[in-house]
Amino acid sequence: MTDMTDDASDWYSEETATFGDRLAGAREALGMTQTELAKRLGVKLKTVRAWEEDLAEPRANKLQMLAGVLNVSMMWLLNGQGDGLDAPADEAPLSGDVRQVLTEIRQVKTEMGRLSDRLGILEKRLRHTLKEHG
Repeated sequence: MTDMTDDASDWYSEETATFGDRLAGAREALGMTQTELAKRLGVKLKTVRAWEEDLAEPRANKLQMLAGVLNVSMMWLLNGQGDGLDAPADEAPLSGDVRQVLTEIRQVKTEMGRLSDRLGILEKRLRHTLKEHG
């Protein structure tokens, strides 16, 4: 069993969390919805969702705005180092098995998003081809 200091320091680290995880965690810690964050940044809701699902990354100017709105450092958003959130204090350390399952869920979610985007592209190609031959 690892001690809490190890868990607290790596909860949002680059090895255990993605940019999207840190973004969502910081937003949720402020009690802000994705819609509210999108309005504050002047971007579409789907843009915030893509960032949180690690399907896209913000440009430098939006990254700077995100850090300001969420009251965390840009470096923390990017790699988990610097001023950011601490691990939730009321949760017990995760066992290796639980952490592995959470990591795999995150990977599957990201892959599903990519496959969904790919399916959309293929559907557009098919419609275009059918229109040309129809």
